Amino acid sequence: MNPIAGLSPFVGMWLNCIYSGKGVGMINLLLFLIIGIFLAGQMVGRTPEYLGKKIGAREMKLAMIALLVHPILILGPSGLFAATSWGMKATSNPGAHGLSQIVYQFSSSSANNGSAFDGLGVSYGLNNNPSPAAEAVPWDIAGGLVIMFGRYLPIVAPIAMAAFLGMKKSTPFGLGTLRDDTATFGCLLLGTIVIVGALLFLPVAALGPLADHLGPIPFGG
Repeated sequence: MNPIAGLSPFVGMWLNCIYSGKGVGMINLLLFLIIGIFLAGQMVGRTPEYLGKKIGAREMKLAMIALLVHPILILGPSGLFAATSWGMKATSNPGAHGLSQIVYQFSSSSANNGSAFDGLGVSYGLNNNPSPAAEAVPWDIAGGLVIMFGRYLPIVAPIAMAAFLGMKKSTPFGLGTLRDDTATFGCLLLGTIVIVGALLFLPVAALGPLADHLGPIPFGG
């Protein structure tokens, strides 16, 4: 795909809250929902609550932990491999597109997506690659670890958050309750997803797909 077209699956895997089929998209959407309600409650001076349950500091900490696991598992290994020969020798294209190949590999692993940018050629794979690159072992080990942690860690924190919310007494609906069934709140939720996602992944998007689309000037190479 062209760089901008390739940005589309990137965004889907980075946000990881477009739920359908198997996956944890619904869980991540609920995390954004909790964060959006908390932010809105702070801005308008109302106690943040969802389904009659007050959202406190403990729930917010768990929501942020679950939310930050995903970018850490993507950006951390991507930075490591991009800075070492494991990544530089494995990519088939130099510069921004090569970075996109590296980031896509870990984005797909963390999001449990299963797709890849062609060109890395570093995995033994299910087809018994007869001539895997020398970097195949580090890539396979790192990819496997990201898949494992990316699947289970984001589930533990939301389950704990649900348990804490379930132990709280329900608060009756009143005039001070922040409504979460309106179009206004839908826009707030969308804004939370876009802004938080942009803050987490905009730098790597600028260095990868966007630079690949605009390059080589003014990025050199």
